[in-house]
Amino acid sequence: MTTQEVKRKLAAILSADVEGYSRLMGEDEKGTVRTLNVYKEVMSNLIQHHHGRVVDAPGDNVLADFASVVDAVECAVEIQKGLKTRNVDLPENRRMEFRIGVNLGDVIEEGEKIFGDGVNIAARLESLAEAGGLCISGSAYEQVENKVAVNFEYLGEQTVKNITRPVRVYRVIMQPGVAYEMDKKPELPEKPSIAVLPFVNMSGDQEQEYFSDGITEDLITDLYKISGLFVIARHSVFTYKGKAVKVQEVGQELGVRFILEGSVRKVGNRVRITAQLVDTITGGHLWAERYDRELTDIFKLQDEVTREIVAALSLNLTKGEKDRLARQDTGNLAAYDHVLRGMEHHWRYTKDANAQAQVLFQKAIELDPGYALAYSWLGLTVLHSWTQGWNQDHRVLAVAFELAQKAIALDDSLAEAHRILGDVYLYRKQHEEAIRELKSAIALNPNYADAFGGLGEVLNWSGRAQEAINFVKTGIRLNPHHHVWYFFILGLCYLSLYRIDEAIEVLKRGVIRNPDFLGIRLTLAGLYVEIGDREKARIEVEEVLRISPYFSLKVFQEMVPTKNVEMIERMLDLLHKAGLPE
Repeated sequence: MTTQEVKRKLAAILSADVEGYSRLMGEDEKGTVRTLNVYKEVMSNLIQHHHGRVVDAPGDNVLADFASVVDAVECAVEIQKGLKTRNVDLPENRRMEFRIGVNLGDVIEEGEKIFGDGVNIAARLESLAEAGGLCISGSAYEQVENKVAVNFEYLGEQTVKNITRPVRVYRVIMQPGVAYEMDKKPELPEKPSIAVLPFVNMSGDQEQEYFSDGITEDLITDLYKISGLFVIARHSVFTYKGKAVKVQEVGQELGVRFILEGSVRKVGNRVRITAQLVDTITGGHLWAERYDRELTDIFKLQDEVTREIVAALSLNLTKGEKDRLARQDTGNLAAYDHVLRGMEHHWRYTKDANAQAQVLFQKAIELDPGYALAYSWLGLTVLHSWTQGWNQDHRVLAVAFELAQKAIALDDSLAEAHRILGDVYLYRKQHEEAIRELKSAIALNPNYADAFGGLGEVLNWSGRAQEAINFVKTGIRLNPHHHVWYFFILGLCYLSLYRIDEAIEVLKRGVIRNPDFLGIRLTLAGLYVEIGDREKARIEVEEVLRISPYFSLKVFQEMVPTKNVEMIERMLDLLHKAGLPE
């Protein structure tokens, strides 16, 4: 037996499989195989027509490669359109829908077979696609963006098994709906708009990464307070961390006119900060500066950078804004350092990191008992431990409440502390108090995306869903690369208004962003019962119990922060029919 030569090539890979194949086989094995063979023949013909090659087709899978990414994506679109037409003639429970992923990547060619990361990524993209849908990688998107007659929706970076770096993922929009409308490139606001990109750590020490991130976040927080300025949220700008970016492209993606970028170098007791303000339309520099200071001057340095930006953009500050910007959180550098380190842990969003963040914030308070921001951050991490299910002791809410109150007593201009109070009031079902605190947070920080989203959540649970949608969408505009939580809240609003199709569309987007978001899985389970798809509802309940094995109807009833008895009873009935245990 001769060994064939192993060689590499760059190829566009199409990977496809059937959604719910096991269920179809279980209900009608012969009919499923018959339909599958017909559909595979359709796919094979289209692949050949678009100059591709079927590499393998075991079971319900199809793997093909193309020399051209444009051919691969156009073929995938035609496959989905063709199969959709054929599905019309089948009963709803017998329809066969494929999920397709397309990637441009390096593959190993061994005889007629292909292997390697390029294939693995295509398979992962396929699993992210919805039934009848198509997802492509960032490498494929760069080749087809303006060459294929479809729209694209950016789904963020996704972790791929056995692949070191996350993969940028785009969904192909063949039928634009509410979710696509959310992801259109945003228009520039009427007021001056800015995004602060993560400052680059130039210290030559990875351990100093927290410090450059902290400086970035402090600058964002200061700019947040200016009502005459539109500021993109931290969550969105940090998606660009560590990447080589073009400011014009970032400006278009985030919908801002100006970008602040820079670097931080901290060595011993000295710190050097460089910063430049760039016009994303012209590419020109409005202002650039380098600062070499003692570390003890770090707070004055940050104030100076903020003032330079205000001057460069010709902004007029109110007296309240001037006072808030001039206020210094702490004079204790060690306490400040502990807060920066705690913030780094907080943003990892894991149970262990959250616990470590609490230790660091507590230490900052011990170093400076008057440090309001440290109390606020500690309160946020304590609250987060409860909302994420890491600590289900209801007394935790009281601790978070007390910490937020302490922060406000020390500095009533802390928008974050008011938001924490609002969240605790919501879980206590004190909706009016929650609305008051969240409105206070927005008044203090007109660019506080999460406060807008949080206010939307409270209004929805208060029976004001239509009003809530506007606040959630404002939060999304301020935070374009937002957390999955925004999808959850928007989906709940559509559910409250009985806009079921829109609710499902938005929540399915959330599943792609985070498959383990419990609230989304629960809501989808109920919605699938609502539209008569018990099989999909059952699958969602299985996912709920995978995420939280002891979850039940009783737990759900205790967690839902609404006083609307009709809504609770409606969801309990739907979830009971979906199979959620008592």
